[in-house]
Amino acid sequence: MLFNSYEFIFAFLPITFFLYFYLNHNRLTEASKAFLVFSSLFFYSWWNIAYLPIILSSMLFNYIIGTALNKDNEERLHRFSKKTLLTFGIVSNLALLGYFKYMDFFIENINLLSAAYIPLLHLALPLAISFFTFQQIAYLVDSYRQETAEYDFLNYSLFVTFFPQLIAGPIVHHSEMMPQFAKTKNKVKNYRNIAMGVFIFSLGLFKKVVIADTFAVWATQGFDVATTLNLFEAWATSLSYTFQLYFDFSGYTDMAIGIALLFNIKLPINFNSPYKATSIQDFWRRWHITLSRFLRDYIYIPLGGYRKGEFRTYTNLMATFILGGIWHGAGWTFMFWGFLHGIALVINRAWSKLGFKLWIWLAWLITFNFVNIAWVFFRAKEWEDAVKVLSSMLSLDDIILPGFMSSKFYFLFQYGFQFGGFVDNIKGGKDTFAYLFIAFVLVLLFKNSTFHMNKIKFNYLTILFVSLCLSISILSLNQVSEFVYFNF
Repeated sequence: MLFNSYEFIFAFLPITFFLYFYLNHNRLTEASKAFLVFSSLFFYSWWNIAYLPIILSSMLFNYIIGTALNKDNEERLHRFSKKTLLTFGIVSNLALLGYFKYMDFFIENINLLSAAYIPLLHLALPLAISFFTFQQIAYLVDSYRQETAEYDFLNYSLFVTFFPQLIAGPIVHHSEMMPQFAKTKNKVKNYRNIAMGVFIFSLGLFKKVVIADTFAVWATQGFDVATTLNLFEAWATSLSYTFQLYFDFSGYTDMAIGIALLFNIKLPINFNSPYKATSIQDFWRRWHITLSRFLRDYIYIPLGGYRKGEFRTYTNLMATFILGGIWHGAGWTFMFWGFLHGIALVINRAWSKLGFKLWIWLAWLITFNFVNIAWVFFRAKEWEDAVKVLSSMLSLDDIILPGFMSSKFYFLFQYGFQFGGFVDNIKGGKDTFAYLFIAFVLVLLFKNSTFHMNKIKFNYLTILFVSLCLSISILSLNQVSEFVYFNF
């Protein structure tokens, strides 16, 4: 079930909301939690009920391991050390993730290197497996550090399955979620939270179905359909995906935060205007913040962080971001995308150590263009697709200008310029570059939506704005599309 679907907006969400608070109003606290867990599992199973046993088994396994880690050795661990139990838990989680997400990729490379023919398994990737696996690994490590105290399977199930953040994050900690569910005041409808939730949900829905899905058409044509691209088509393709991903993920994040607020739960901020970043380090402080936090706390710091010398620091950065690339998908393009970001972070750190500084506008320009070019590998299904887009972006051999410019710039014919449909191969037109310009304005000049949420004043103007966003978005739901991060 998608956030941007009629069944979610007009059936699942209102029914879940009213029944949850009805049960709490009648002081049926345990029943309300059980109902929210049931609703979340129903939401998850809507995609494919075959995924349900996988998440249930994963939850039960990690609950048992986590509870054992949080108890005294003599009471629960018997002859196993906590470190052994933690290692077993992490390896088991990674094995589950590796089997479903990476097994076919592994087999493909074995076949390529050995000239063998091992049949592919063609496994369907269970929805959200990367997110609920990382979230539960974090829970195990926190339990090992004695930072959790959860011995109730119902509460643990609610922590893992809470549907606003189940499918694509944010990746949350037990300690930042469960105290909120335990608060008595959060079991009563809060009309300010409801108003803020509807406001931020409306913004997110508009970002997704009106803005992101518009850019998706040109990005898909450029990457997956067109066999050749001219200079403008290539740049329009890469920028269209850059903005599609931005508004798609930003929209999902806003919708998740808004839905959670309806239930008086505040999810951590996961997106903070990342295209305003003036360094790659700044970018990762703003993009998918909870994933960056996980990579820092559970990979980079355990590897030694910056505490073991500069060379080791650079090695740790590279390893962390290559693993981050692999987490996003089973493919060499994802690994190379992670490698590029690792290299960029190493250069950024070395540059800072030398004390060099750039003008702010130049630092932004370099950062944005690096991110834009790196997204090409992130989006491309095959190396050839990435090469097609990048080679055309960097080539001046095939420049086609809009046909209406031919009368004024006819002298350019002698320099090899052509006039005509300058973005025909991606099914674009003049509006393509108008949308790109508007997107630049939105991401650079406007504040992050969560800032507006915290400052919002509820008046007739706000109601009109929300109504317009919702109306336009709902009328645009004729072709429902998944969020990009659902694929990870």
